[in-house]
Amino acid sequence: MSGGFEPRTLAFVLFACFIAVSFLLCILAATDSDDPSEFYIGTGNLGPMQNGLAIAGDYISAATVLSTTGTIAIAGFDGVLITMSTVVSILLFMLVMAGPLCGHGRYTLGDVLSERLSERPARIGTAVLVLVVTMPLLTVQLNGAGDMMSLLIGIPGAASVTGCTIFIGSLMVCYAALGGMKGTGFIQILKTVILLGAFILLAVLVIKRFDWNPATLFGAAADKSGYGDAFWESGRQFGDSATGKLEVISIQLTLAVGAACLPHITMRLHPIRGVRAARSATTWAVGAVAVLGGLIVIVGAGATAIVGTPALRAADPTGTNSLLLLTRALDPGAEAAHRSLLFTLVACAVVITTLAAVAGLTLAAAASLAHDVLAKVMLPERLSPARELAAARAAIVGVGVVAVALAMVTQHWNRQILISFTFTAAASALLPVLLYGTMWRGFTVTGMRWAMYGGIGLTLLTIVFSPAVSGGDLAVFPDRDFHWFPLRNPGLITIPAGFLLGWAGSRFGGRPRPEDPSPRGEQGGDARISRHGRTDRSASGRVRTARRRGGGLA
Repeated sequence: MSGGFEPRTLAFVLFACFIAVSFLLCILAATDSDDPSEFYIGTGNLGPMQNGLAIAGDYISAATVLSTTGTIAIAGFDGVLITMSTVVSILLFMLVMAGPLCGHGRYTLGDVLSERLSERPARIGTAVLVLVVTMPLLTVQLNGAGDMMSLLIGIPGAASVTGCTIFIGSLMVCYAALGGMKGTGFIQILKTVILLGAFILLAVLVIKRFDWNPATLFGAAADKSGYGDAFWESGRQFGDSATGKLEVISIQLTLAVGAACLPHITMRLHPIRGVRAARSATTWAVGAVAVLGGLIVIVGAGATAIVGTPALRAADPTGTNSLLLLTRALDPGAEAAHRSLLFTLVACAVVITTLAAVAGLTLAAAASLAHDVLAKVMLPERLSPARELAAARAAIVGVGVVAVALAMVTQHWNRQILISFTFTAAASALLPVLLYGTMWRGFTVTGMRWAMYGGIGLTLLTIVFSPAVSGGDLAVFPDRDFHWFPLRNPGLITIPAGFLLGWAGSRFGGRPRPEDPSPRGEQGGDARISRHGRTDRSASGRVRTARRRGGGLA
């Protein structure tokens, strides 16, 4: 497929075109007013299909695409289960979270929780949780983008990867700061279309190799895997032992309930007006993710059938490079990766996917810092809309600088541990707080703190002392062994613990002090929403919650 093209030149042209189009979209979306609502929730006028594709774009990351394809290629059915869990996750997101989170003029998760809980602890806790959840995933995305872009331009070496990482980080800051929610939404729509197109092309080329017969493809994958028919049975990734089976269940549970509650995804629901519109948008998102999931299964099986599991494991034991090895195998006439036209097209799609994902993550983290911490806690009612907008853009720059620095530090780590921490922390700490905070009247600030900090602490403790960090060939410290927790992904333990901590803290963690002078219990007392609580919109468009005092309410 190299033909008369110079793929390296084509790579530069394609990438430059995407950057130009993306900047144009951000300029068109950029607000010319000083109203932060246009920056935080500027996609309210988009249609259901557009909002759905934007949600799907935020949901699908390059790390997910590469790792899921690799898991299918080296572990067969276990990877298919992970793909199914990913689709189930976005479906649960549509059914459960669309109603509580859409509309009402909210900007962040802190706005959502502060309607029912004391404002100061709710906003500070949410900001901490958002940063803890988003920064590891942001680091992984930047690392992957740096590696991929280095391969794309054909300049190997650590210096090239570092330069590409800094370049991608600079672009992500520009996109998020210039376009805000609307600009990043346009980029996500473009990214979703490009990624689907790239995987459709790969799937067609793979199926064509096997006479357009999927059964022949899956049979060839089983033969080349080394496992025979057992390749399409569960147990290939972690073994058939009890621990291995628990590991598979833990990963599926974590993905199913953790992936869809990430802050940059829930933020997409805030601008949508009405539950019906939100569910219509997420229906489009579910469809896009399901189609991509089916294509990933075909491409992953094709990598096994064409390249073979031994060769895939030799190149990368985690299977992350399976997609790239497949593109080389489908274009055998190319002398090197960067001279393959097919590789160029797929690598461009992956880099574009990463760039769009990091822009959304950066915006979510910066919005929590600027709006929740600075505008609502540190300088309440004293920060003008124009200054809040400037603070949001400054926060985007700060988050970008820190993320690039972390990406350089963790450049040679096994990135699966950071992905595992992100999804497990989201499922163990963020999900209990969101569900309790929007659906349970008895949820208190103490319960929120126990669920947030207890869920994060337990996740960190179990992962640090798991085989993912020490005691294995793929561990962060393979030469040392101090693990005592048996599972690489602790979600099976930490997710129920997070919900239990939220419930126990609300039931037994104390009650608000009657002498608390704060009208919303901001000095540490617990707050619950009144049965007669109502929301009214001020002239500036911000939503406040009116609560009746008394009866233990703050």
